[in-house]
This record gives sequence, C-alpha cells and structure tokens, in this order.
Amino acid sequence: MCNLYNMTKNKDEVARWFDAIDALGGANFAGELFPGSPGLVVAGGSLHQMSWGFPLVMKGKNGQPLKPKPVNNARTDKLDSFFWRSSFEKRRCLIPVSAWAEAQGPKGSMTRTWMSLPDAELFACAGVWRESDEWGKCYSMVMTDSAGSAAADIHSRMPVLLSSADYEGWIDGSPDEARALCKAWDSDLTIDRTDQPWAGGVASQKSLF
Repeated sequence: MCNLYNMTKNKDEVARWFDAIDALGGANFAGELFPGSPGLVVAGGSLHQMSWGFPLVMKGKNGQPLKPKPVNNARTDKLDSFFWRSSFEKRRCLIPVSAWAEAQGPKGSMTRTWMSLPDAELFACAGVWRESDEWGKCYSMVMTDSAGSAAADIHSRMPVLLSSADYEGWIDGSPDEARALCKAWDSDLTIDRTDQPWAGGVASQKSLF
C-alpha cells in the first residue's frame, strides 16, 4: 500500500507536463504527501487541489462521531464495491508523482524505500476522486498486485502507474477499458533503499474496501 509519496515539481511544471489548465492561483503542493494532506491532481483537463483520502466516517463505543479516517488507497479488486464504484465509473484522475515510498525493516526501526521511474522526474498514478461533506474534493490512489514487477520485493501491492499513452484511456475510457490498465508496471523501476526513518509518517492501515 502507499501511505507516502513525493511530488517535487511545482504546479506550473505539472500543468505543462500534463497539458492541463492551471486554475489554482498561487497555491503550490510540492514535497512529501501523507494521507489527509492536500495534493495536486489532474481531472477534467485541469489541475485541482484535493485531500488525499476518501473520508471513512466512524463512531465511538457510545455512538459519538469520531474524526474521519482518510482511505487513501483503492484496491483494484474492490473498485466495484459501493465505496468506490461511482468514483471509478465517473470520476477518474491522474496523480502527479515523483516517487512513492514503502516501509521496510523491523518494527520500530522501519526505513523508507523509494520507488520511481528511471530518468523520469514526474509520472502519473491512477486515481479516483469525489466530493465529500467532510473535506470537499478528495482523491485516492488505485493500487494493484505488484507480482511480476520490480516492486514485488518491496511490497505485495503497488500504485497503478500510467504511461502517457494511457492517460486518455484512464480518464475518459469505459470502466472496462480503465480496468484493463490496472496492472503491475512491467518496465524498470528505480529503487532507493534509504536510512530515512519511517517514523513520522502515517502507519499503514488495513484496506477494508
């Protein structure tokens, strides 16, 4: 699962990269992103600021409402579920990413392993989005089985990475056409195992969806 990614380009560079309309004014979103953070996505041909994660509304033991949790990963085998179906069928987006990270090592001393595309300063992960009462516009990153990719040694799942030739099919294609793109990346990946502590990030949550 992905609970941390990096986006090192500013919005002007992202707009040019994806040939998107920049209507965000002076806002910028470069840096590390954790679930619940505001991020930059491309939807409907424009750049948008959205919160990373769909709100999961929960209640305490006495029925009192608790702070919603961001569900920031959408598993490909759950896209037909009630939680994701409408967004997958009607509201797909591109998530600009420079690299994503997974935690590795023994519990209590995990470090960050970063993955990216060789010689690519920016690439797109598949995403879905919707409006929410809690956070306004929000998005989630689509995850698939990593078997067969270089990422399989790091984690059993990975983001759905899209080549530029697949952007239109993901955004405007039918659900079946979009689903066909939900597969592990079968080209090279750059893997950077660092000594950066994972602590300070958001712990992985079990996917219930």
